[in-house]
Amino acid sequence: MLLDERGRDLSSEKLAEILGRWRDDGIRECRFMLGAADGHPQEERDAADLLLAFGKATWPHLLARAMLAEQLYRATTIIVGHPYHRSG
Repeated sequence: MLLDERGRDLSSEKLAEILGRWRDDGIRECRFMLGAADGHPQEERDAADLLLAFGKATWPHLLARAMLAEQLYRATTIIVGHPYHRSG
């Protein structure tokens, strides 16, 4: 999964759905790639299973990593059925 400003801007629930489906399909690992200042090369973008955006704004790498960690935590809690305060 490439984090890319031109990627899909997914809700937490949709990201959880995708990750849950990958898990259920037997995908053993998922790699999250942050690009350099100019993003990822086109060939990497074409090869990615998913391009994920955190909006159109530019985020520093350390903040993007923290945002990704939060989304992975949130997706995990949604997958296991913990109540999600924005659901519905």
